[in-house]
Amino acid sequence: MHLGLYLTAAVLLAAFNRVVHHFPWGSGAKIISGMAFLGLFAAMDLSLSQGRRAFELLSKQPGEAGGPDRFWPIPRKLSALALVLGLLLGSIFFLVVNKDLDWMLGANKETLKEAQRAILLEFGFVVLVALGHLFNLILSFAKNLGLFFESQSNVLAQVAGGSLERNVPVASNDEFGRIAHYTNQMITGLKQVNQELGRTQEATILALASLAETRDNETGAHVLRTQRYVRALAETLAQRPEFAGSLSPPVVELLYKSAPLHDIGKVGIADAILLKPGKHTDEEFAQMKQHALLGAKALEVAEKHLGGSSFLKIAKEIAWTHHEKWDGSGYPRGLKGEEIPLAGRLMAIADVYDALISKRVYKPAFSHQKAVDIIAEGKGSHFDPLLVTLFFQIEEQIKAIAQQYGDQFTQSEH
Repeated sequence: MHLGLYLTAAVLLAAFNRVVHHFPWGSGAKIISGMAFLGLFAAMDLSLSQGRRAFELLSKQPGEAGGPDRFWPIPRKLSALALVLGLLLGSIFFLVVNKDLDWMLGANKETLKEAQRAILLEFGFVVLVALGHLFNLILSFAKNLGLFFESQSNVLAQVAGGSLERNVPVASNDEFGRIAHYTNQMITGLKQVNQELGRTQEATILALASLAETRDNETGAHVLRTQRYVRALAETLAQRPEFAGSLSPPVVELLYKSAPLHDIGKVGIADAILLKPGKHTDEEFAQMKQHALLGAKALEVAEKHLGGSSFLKIAKEIAWTHHEKWDGSGYPRGLKGEEIPLAGRLMAIADVYDALISKRVYKPAFSHQKAVDIIAEGKGSHFDPLLVTLFFQIEEQIKAIAQQYGDQFTQSEH
């Protein structure tokens, strides 16, 4: 459209000069060729500028938004541009040379040197104008390339870091648009794989947790409640600057998913001990305490098979350390303070609170108030003092979870 405006103005100006000032046809042809030459540069520069604006707008939109479906490769674009520019520049030089030859043929010896200087200046002017516009066009194209490569690099860096939330804008119908499109397809594929992996993780955890429940006298609602207590505590702790890095949303989600496996080791405890309705003897309790070690070993085998970054690493920490105590008097290893992994410290409060408010064959359910009083007494001895403080900050949320997921919830409901 902009090239058309230049051509229209050139034709009107040539016609005006021809009719009013009786300029020769060659003069009008030079005006039209020159304006077409400048108009093409202006149109290309404007197109590149619009491409940058479109890219920036698309960068702010979620998902992929692309340009035309018709593919137009860069070599073809550049070849077409070079051909048109060559034809226009050639026609300009032809018209200039033709006019200057007429001038030189009619010049005498005195004016010949002056004619030569004028011709050189004319040619120099045309070359400088052409080179200036060409440089500006190359600079504009380089800006577009820089914008694309920066966006592509940033998105790939985020993908390498585990984030799949951004796409590369598809703002052109050339090779760069294709690269962006295939990058976005890759991101979509990775999202699907991650979703499938997440479902597999959940299915694995629920299957193992269900296995543990079949051997225990606790209800399936205990699993629902404790994992929600853990998530609520972890999300509150993550708001503190010193924990923001270690408790990112994906880590909190893994804590939530892994919490049901805290007692998986109970499958290795004899029924006579595990299901005993009364108080255990010292020997029986020593056997009962082995469930933390048994669970950790079982999960460690699976973790090694899946690799060190497996989601089972957190599940192993929870199973192994949720009976450790802040003062070092817990089991199975007698860890103390921050020697206890954060996952185990979170699970300790969640597990004890829920055990206190739940009815067991060997005890009645305690009230919420009695349970939180016991939690408060364990601050700095049984439990991490900071986590106890946070527990009381979200006490109403904890109480609401306990009420929402009462023991009427069965295994089939989770």
